Amino acid sequence: MKLTPAYRLATTILHGFDEYRTRFKEITHDASRRFREAAWLEAQQASAERINLYEEKVQDTLSRLKRSFDNDEMLSHCEHWREARNHYADLISQRLDYELAETFFNSLFCSIFHHRHIRNDWMFVYSSRESAAHHSGIELCRSRPVNGNWQEALKWALLEAPLDNPFDDIERDTQLGTDFLQEHLPAVIRDAQDVEIELLNSVFYRNKGAYLVGRIRGGGEQVPLVLPVLHGEGFGEKEGASAGLHLDTVLIESDEVSIIFSFTRAYFQVEVVVPGEFVDYLQELMPSKPEGELYASIGFFKHGKTEFFRGLNHQVAKREDQFIIAPGVRGMVMAVFVLPAYRTVFKIIKDKFDPTKDMSRENVREKYRLVKRHDRVGRMADTQEFSNFIARKDHFSPECLEHLLEVAPSTVYLRGDKVIIKHCYTERMMIPLNIYLEQCGEEETRMVLKDYGNAIKQLAAANIFPGDMLLKNFGVTRHGRVIFYDYDEICYLTECNFRHIPEAMYPEQELADEPWYSVGPNDIFPEEFGPFLFANIQLRKLFYQLHPELFDADYWKGLQQAILDGRVIDVYPYRNKQRFSGAGEELVY
Repeated sequence: MKLTPAYRLATTILHGFDEYRTRFKEITHDASRRFREAAWLEAQQASAERINLYEEKVQDTLSRLKRSFDNDEMLSHCEHWREARNHYADLISQRLDYELAETFFNSLFCSIFHHRHIRNDWMFVYSSRESAAHHSGIELCRSRPVNGNWQEALKWALLEAPLDNPFDDIERDTQLGTDFLQEHLPAVIRDAQDVEIELLNSVFYRNKGAYLVGRIRGGGEQVPLVLPVLHGEGFGEKEGASAGLHLDTVLIESDEVSIIFSFTRAYFQVEVVVPGEFVDYLQELMPSKPEGELYASIGFFKHGKTEFFRGLNHQVAKREDQFIIAPGVRGMVMAVFVLPAYRTVFKIIKDKFDPTKDMSRENVREKYRLVKRHDRVGRMADTQEFSNFIARKDHFSPECLEHLLEVAPSTVYLRGDKVIIKHCYTERMMIPLNIYLEQCGEEETRMVLKDYGNAIKQLAAANIFPGDMLLKNFGVTRHGRVIFYDYDEICYLTECNFRHIPEAMYPEQELADEPWYSVGPNDIFPEEFGPFLFANIQLRKLFYQLHPELFDADYWKGLQQAILDGRVIDVYPYRNKQRFSGAGEELVY
């Protein structure tokens, strides 16, 4: 029996998805070898390759479709896609990664129709099933009763993990972990007769760390459990320290675990057999974390976008609030609006930029692509990119809609009672740092300025110079962390030329309106940061006290040299004082 064109369309897309998944799994599986060999530069390259892989395989499959179907009408007629969608749903009905397969189908449909005709008849606007057809039966976790001996339980947790490398001093590590748990675990769990440690079988790899993730259960209660494991280089800052592994800390607070899985960090490399069940487990540990963010955190960022879009549609349909202009100083490059109840920021590139912004629309888009591929080290917000986003006029406040139509008429336009947005980015909503500081007391001001400086340093450690470091371009998360979110002027740190301001030859030079020294296009003078960043003299003085090195060109040159020497500077996703290795530097070379 001859197969129908629609069936061939479905199988061609599924073949492309299988190619994508095969390569994705190969890159992910090799993370254990990269960790074992401490191949940190290779790990960075693998992370970028895995992110780029999705679009590469979509384009490969699109080319295959166009070769297979010479008749353009076959691909451009929605009714053929309706039939193909039904065939595809049948083909993936028993797959353990069916939701990822649906998203891949959607990507092909949107590539053909340029993100138009978004209807569930022709693509998977909603999932083909509300839940998995049946539980896979695959065991995700391993567990062990504590039986009153926390040190032995922690030895089991660490030594039974597939980490290959030996631990430098397992007795020391597990004693430190035991002391921590005895002090910080809720008594109802710690002293329960049925208390046990449960860990996911898969190890989470990112940057220089391997993370064992699970929970501690007992007395009818539970807390999450994360055990970060690092190579022993520099442990305790002792000369000649062993290169074995060590347990760096123990994390049991839901908020701390949520930060490790933050939208501001690179995606984990972790082997996931059943994505839906894996994400369900993680959501039990972090109930406030959106499902889409959890999918993204383990590498399935495109399906994370799908889940985000479904949640957004549901929120808009509830009509609890309208899109409004984002609070804070309006941007020179981006028009920004928010949906407050969904805690989401939408960014649109303006048609015309402020005269001081010498760049093009494509320059801006490339900056956002750079951030997507780069290690965000917990200091840059992940974004989702949308084309042809459609909402009703009455979903927007009049002021917001008028503003968007005025500053971006080539991107935002009306069609009847619909608002069409040809292109936008979305991010998690944060409080702009300049607004946050207006509401702070003295101690909180000190803490947030300390974190602001740390954010700049950690971005630099990741070879990112923010460019425009004004307070309005940073936000504060619900965890109180300072995050950079304005990317139009970022560049690689190694592209910058950090300079000291030359001494004036005579007093009149210092009083002149123009500098008495030459300034190249990539020249940066850290001594000028203070007045540029802080109009408030008191804030400026406090920032000088907290981060004096940021005003010294030699500090920046030292970071550049470390990067050029091939050293991967690690940034920990938890506070330095939590580390068992003692009070070392927050940035470890």
